[in-house]
This record gives sequence, C-alpha cells and structure tokens, in this order.
Amino acid sequence: MKYASKKNIAILGGGQLGRMLIQAAISYDVNFYVLDNDENCPCRDLCHYFEKGSLMDYETVYRFGQKAEIISIEIEHVNTAALEKLEQEGKCVIPNSKVIRTIQDKGLQKIFYQHHEIPSTDFVLTDSLEEVRKNQSFLPAFQKLRTLGYDGRGVQALNESNIEMAFTAPSLLEKTADIDKEISVIVVKNDSGETAEFPVVECIYNEQYNLVDYLISPAKITAEQETRAKQIALRVVEKLDSPGIFAIELFLTKAGDILVNETAPRTHNSGHQSIEGNLNSQFDLQIKALLNLPLGSTAITVPSLMLNIIGAKGFSGKVVYKNLTEIMQMENTYIHLYGKKETKPGRKMGHVTLLGKDREELITKAEKIKSILSVESE
Repeated sequence: MKYASKKNIAILGGGQLGRMLIQAAISYDVNFYVLDNDENCPCRDLCHYFEKGSLMDYETVYRFGQKAEIISIEIEHVNTAALEKLEQEGKCVIPNSKVIRTIQDKGLQKIFYQHHEIPSTDFVLTDSLEEVRKNQSFLPAFQKLRTLGYDGRGVQALNESNIEMAFTAPSLLEKTADIDKEISVIVVKNDSGETAEFPVVECIYNEQYNLVDYLISPAKITAEQETRAKQIALRVVEKLDSPGIFAIELFLTKAGDILVNETAPRTHNSGHQSIEGNLNSQFDLQIKALLNLPLGSTAITVPSLMLNIIGAKGFSGKVVYKNLTEIMQMENTYIHLYGKKETKPGRKMGHVTLLGKDREELITKAEKIKSILSVESE
C-alpha cells in the first residue's frame, strides 16, 4: 500500500461534517475542494477551493468532480447520475454512486435490507394520501419521505387519528417498533477491503425536533448485543460493497431484537464523541478510507457523552451563544462550534463532548450544561 501525494479531494457539501473532516486531515498532504449552495457554509474558510453551486444539478456536480482525483460527500442529497459518469471516466468516487443512490431513497434502503435479509422493521411504500388511507390497518407507523428528509425533517408519526396529515409525496410507512434503546455503529472500509467498526453508542433523542439530544459511549448493552449489532452493521457494509464510512442506526427492541433503522453513507452525528473519546475519530478513519490507508484502532479511551448544541425555540437570526464561557470552565469538556452564522430553532450549531469515569457522571454533567447553555439570536 503506497501513499501518493498530493491528493485533491472534492467534497459535495460544505456543512459541519466536511469542516470536521478538513480539521482531522490537516496533517495529511491533501487539498480539499468543496461544493455547496451556501457561500457562508462551515467549510467555506477552511477548504483550499470553494465553489458555490447546486449539489443536485448534473452539470455542476460533473464539472466540479473533474477538478479532483477523489470525490466524496458529506450529505447524500447529491446528483448520482453525475457521479456515475465520473466513475465511468475513471474518477474515484467514495462511496460509489450506486450506494448513494440506494441510501438517498429511504424506500430503496428498505428494499435493500429486505433483499439481503438484514433485519429491519416492516414497511409499506406509498405515493399518495389515498394509498396511506388504504394501509390504515398498518398504523401506527412512522411515515418518512423517500427523499430529501434530513435531521428529523420529513418524518412524522401517523395513527388513525391524524391520518389526514400524511405526506402526499412518495413515502414509506415504517411499522412502529417496541424500542428499548436506539443505538448506532459506524463502520469504515478502505479500497483494500480492510474494515473497522466503532464500539456501539447509545442515542437519546430530542422528541421535539426528532434528532439526537445526546449520545453515550459505550452503550449500556450486553456483550452479546454489542457483538450482534456489529455483525449486522458489518453485513450492511458488506452488501453495499463500497469503500467509505457508514453510520448504521439500529433499534434494540424490548424483546432483545436488533433491527436496522437507517444507514448514512458518511460520517454521522452519532460518531462525534470519537474525536476525544476514541483512539482515532470517525474523521481520522474517513480520510484514511479516502486515501486507502491502514485504518487504525477505534477503541474507546474513556467513557464519553456528545451533547448537540441546537438553536433555541423562538430565536432566528445572527447567532449568540449564551453562557458559553461557563461551559468552557468545566473540566473534561470540549466545545465544537460549526461556524454557522445564522441560528434557527432546532438547527445543529455545534456539540459538546464530555469525558468522565462513568455514565451517571456524564449524564449529570450534560443536564447541567443543558440548563446553562442557550443558542439565541441578536
């Protein structure tokens, strides 16, 4: 395995995931080119070259991809036809266009799990309100838009009493599971076929915004459940058959079953604690996968908790972080702001990672931070 410099890496998307990748890769001999439709995106001032443009436009993505040897994503909502054309011309696209096309459509995702006998919740595909009504006996269920849903948007709980609120666009109805815990496994694969999986983390959700409130590493599960979760996650990546980094979100049911919820073909919110809490972070392994380098250890160094910093309800506009300096004075506390200039309710503006001796200490500290820190606007 050789390391060839210098590499130009094109990233579709300029959000916080791309920003943290660039931060992790600063010691490598690479240039980052970033495409995003927001000229004030978090990557704007860190990348070597920035271009404003639509990630969904064929010509824009195709022309941008020609600038680099390696092309990757930090959001799955991109034009896969352009990526496929670039692959045909010999460009290295990680993950490959087929994988992105499958994952960006939640209906195709579910069909993929079903085809490969990967345990997941039962589902029904719908294209209209009338089709939802015809499947009323399937409720209660979660309805998810098949495409363009993100960070809790495009997802809603449906039952017989609110069926008229159903999305009319192509969607899937996903049977409600009897969930004990929501957990996640991040798996990385390089082009040589080497894989590495991170220890299972446990996710606690903010019900108001349907996104992660905080996560704890390691998850409070049995050794058998840990092994099973990793086996399922590795099977997902094996069947996707592409290098890259993949976050497999899972349900642990009260009956003890482990089911795949969704897969993200990129770094993920459920891996942010790895920056301080593991020997290598998800971003360290992402850059190694892109360059086809040995991956390295994912072992936990100390128990950790990642708390999302999100925009407070009732505030929109130029961001102001209230009481942030008080958080800075706490020991074993690491603040990551994403460089977003504008806040709005529920928007991810950063995260805080806490290190501690055990789960109880971490949760107590997280609740204290939540009571102090507020993301407001001028």
